[in-house]
Amino acid sequence: MSQKTLFARLGGMPAVEAAVDIFYQKVLADDSIKHFFASTDMKMQRNKQKAFLAYAFGAPLQYTGKGMQEAHSKLVKNGLNDSHFDAVMGHLGATLKELNVPDDLIGEAAAIAESVREHVLGRAVKDKAA
Repeated sequence: MSQKTLFARLGGMPAVEAAVDIFYQKVLADDSIKHFFASTDMKMQRNKQKAFLAYAFGAPLQYTGKGMQEAHSKLVKNGLNDSHFDAVMGHLGATLKELNVPDDLIGEAAAIAESVREHVLGRAVKDKAA
């Protein structure tokens, strides 16, 4: 079993950049979720997403963006829910398939993305004592 990160096995930053660009084409064509991006600077959004995914997939860099819960709190207030998250997950999988990523790597990427669902949707418990 290789010790390489998912980031490296996917093809590094060029692969992440290609995936994010295709991913947002799919997202912005999806009537069920595109409204969440109506007032978003998509160039900035793409850059943030590239940095986050590179970090999440194991790139040797520091992610300095907002936490998932904070970054998505306005969207949650505007109705972001599990069905929207599922649509995004579907677009991520379809994008990776389109790029001929092997199924096992798609599964790893999906597991990483799924691991932030509760944070993105504002349901993560910040403090167990709370």
